[in-house]
Amino acid sequence: MIKKSLVIFCLISGFSKAQFFRGIGVYGALTQSCHKYKNGDATKKVDTLFVPEYYYPQNHISREYFSWGAGIFAEFLRNDGVRWQTELSYTKKGANEKEIIDQYMGTRSNSFSANKYTYIQWNNYLKFFGPFGLRENIYLMPGIRLEYKLNQSVSVFNGYASELPRIWYSGNIGVGYEFPLFRNFYGIVEEHYNPDLYNLKVKNNVRIRNRTFETRFGIIWRPKRRAIDDCNTPRYKGPKY
Repeated sequence: MIKKSLVIFCLISGFSKAQFFRGIGVYGALTQSCHKYKNGDATKKVDTLFVPEYYYPQNHISREYFSWGAGIFAEFLRNDGVRWQTELSYTKKGANEKEIIDQYMGTRSNSFSANKYTYIQWNNYLKFFGPFGLRENIYLMPGIRLEYKLNQSVSVFNGYASELPRIWYSGNIGVGYEFPLFRNFYGIVEEHYNPDLYNLKVKNNVRIRNRTFETRFGIIWRPKRRAIDDCNTPRYKGPKY
């Protein structure tokens, strides 16, 4: 028992001295998303007049849908130039669409209605500080998001838009800027591009792809660097601590 306790203590002390844990934070976000529809049978409608699936829904990109999100995250790894960030987020996505009234003529409604989706996400990124020779408080964030669809409200193209899977994944590329606030707290501003990695086939020969832009504003708390790590090193003036 004593040996196990000593091993655990040594591991904790080692991580602490190495500053493996680099910070924890929260953010709020503004989201802008849309859907792209691809009907693989659309070219067949010229020769076939009475197959509704060839006409509905048509190939198109929806109008933008604006909403919000929020999350909590933690940052790890000893390397000052490359970090790993993992987070849990609550994100709302969707699309503004005009329903097709006449499937054969393609006549659409005069007004837009929103198809809405709410996701719980587990996101993981690598953070590259000072990429391409930029300032050290600017960082790049490529990564992957694992998404769980919490609920949905679909009023347009219901038979298709409602078929988006419960569990899904998407890509991410983001850029951020970090700046000091007070004590060990820092502000962050980020812009993320979050697309589906490929068009999902939902029904018949119709595929849907989502794309979301996410603008984040947040705050991160970073632990003070231990004195043992500060020996013979210059005073830090950016996110290297």
